[in-house]
Amino acid sequence: MPIVKKLILYPLLAAIVVLVADISICFVYPDVSSLRKEHFTKTSFMEYREKEWAKNGEKKKIVHKWVPLRKVSPYLVKAVIIAEDDKFWRHEGFDFKAMERALQKDLKKRKFKAGGSTITQQLAKNLYLTPSKNPVRKIKEAIYTWRLEKELSKRRIIELYVNAAEWGDGIFGIQAAARHYYGRSASALSAEQAARLASVLPNPRRFDPTGKMKYVLNRSKRIYRIMVLRGIVIPEYEEVMTTPDEPEQVQTDASAGGLAGEADTSGVNAPSEEASNASLTDTSGLSPAEEQEDRENVAPDPTSQEDVPLSPQQ
Repeated sequence: MPIVKKLILYPLLAAIVVLVADISICFVYPDVSSLRKEHFTKTSFMEYREKEWAKNGEKKKIVHKWVPLRKVSPYLVKAVIIAEDDKFWRHEGFDFKAMERALQKDLKKRKFKAGGSTITQQLAKNLYLTPSKNPVRKIKEAIYTWRLEKELSKRRIIELYVNAAEWGDGIFGIQAAARHYYGRSASALSAEQAARLASVLPNPRRFDPTGKMKYVLNRSKRIYRIMVLRGIVIPEYEEVMTTPDEPEQVQTDASAGGLAGEADTSGVNAPSEEASNASLTDTSGLSPAEEQEDRENVAPDPTSQEDVPLSPQQ
């Protein structure tokens, strides 16, 4: 074999061996099963941000506080699933239809964005990888996604996700986000606030859930509308329960017409448990075309006046 060919072939083979080994280790390391009971202290994404700040000479710190799922507003959990992965409870880590649509768009635009990521895929990226969009990272992401779905329950996956997700520059996890944007705990988030927080997940460092950008306003309204259609939110109940009490007026028996007693509260009751726990897979009120459009992987111009389709974080 000519020397020139050897000089080309051997380094190429060596690079392939290293690449295969680098990918193969993802099948055994790290120990995904430990996440069943243990909480992460710092994710790979957090470390990536810290390195990014250090490189740019920025003195910033990660803001994060773990919160158990039982102390997170149900509105937030359901808004996130509607916005990011509407088939979360049904798939096993991959939404192949969404991936196919994203691939078709990539081919049409001749760009590799590899969208259509599920919540489990996003969690795998946040925990173990970086924002890089190269094919090797996507292969690793697929392996970690498979392992997460195999080892953890869906409830645990969504609990880890809302605690690991980035909600602003240096703001990680829903507890830190709720405190930063609304000055309240994650358990106290309203349906509207939940919809706004879910709307910025595709690009949390660009969009502000409390801002007035068209993208945030349109997308959060659409998420909220779907929550109402599915019975997750009952607007009349929300309005009654959030309206400030009127000041009491002291009345004499005479001015009260001789009638004394408690106010009539009939009809002002909390939503039934069935309504509160409405399945997110129930798409009643939404046509198949609308539901499919809601999962389109599009990052529209935030200044656009048009309605904004829902899209998964990339």
